[in-house]
Amino acid sequence: MDAARETWLMDQVRVAARAHVLPRFRALGAGEVRSKTAPDDLVTAADLACEAALTEAIRADWPEALVVGEEAAAADPVLMDRIGGAETCVILDPVDGTWNFANGLALFGVIVAVTRHGVPVWGGLYDPLLDDWVLGAEGQGARFVSDAGVRRLSTGAAGADLTGYVPLGLFSEALRPQVAAVLPRFRRASTLRCSCHEYRLLVQGRVDFVISPMLKPWDHAAGVVAVQAAGG
Repeated sequence: MDAARETWLMDQVRVAARAHVLPRFRALGAGEVRSKTAPDDLVTAADLACEAALTEAIRADWPEALVVGEEAAAADPVLMDRIGGAETCVILDPVDGTWNFANGLALFGVIVAVTRHGVPVWGGLYDPLLDDWVLGAEGQGARFVSDAGVRRLSTGAAGADLTGYVPLGLFSEALRPQVAAVLPRFRRASTLRCSCHEYRLLVQGRVDFVISPMLKPWDHAAGVVAVQAAGG
């Protein structure tokens, strides 16, 4: 993806987050939060509004791209089947870390990925509160962008004592005891309940791994391409 398109896409993410996510942080009204598949699998009015705004903007300016948002795919699961066949697809997670967001924890983000024929080629991991973001692109490396400028990123080499993220609660009940038995082998294994920030730290070399049993494209496509672009 060229620099102009990258800048435009991140501008849309920032505008949508400022308009629809930040005003609702710690200000969600009655009826603006509901459960989806489980009591802790939440969707809020911020998720829906941000995704709708981004989808509309992308379709207007980039009509040849398929847009697949997390909430749209929840309503119509067939959308996921179209990702692999699309020449270009933009995948959106309008509020990643929704449980944190809905409970007033300042650890959430917006994730956007671009795939070509189903393969992730570009990813953006945005923190609306600090207005900074991690970018990764095939063949272009990974970068951290903020008011201070642009910094090149590298995952670095993993040491003997591994630190990373394992969301134990997402594993099936049958697998959970086996996974739990392995955790003491790591120096530290925890979860942020937010793929956006877990991948941001992995791309910067602050942790060594991210493990997940649920491979939804809006959670992982951007992070994977950014990690690979950073040498991971």
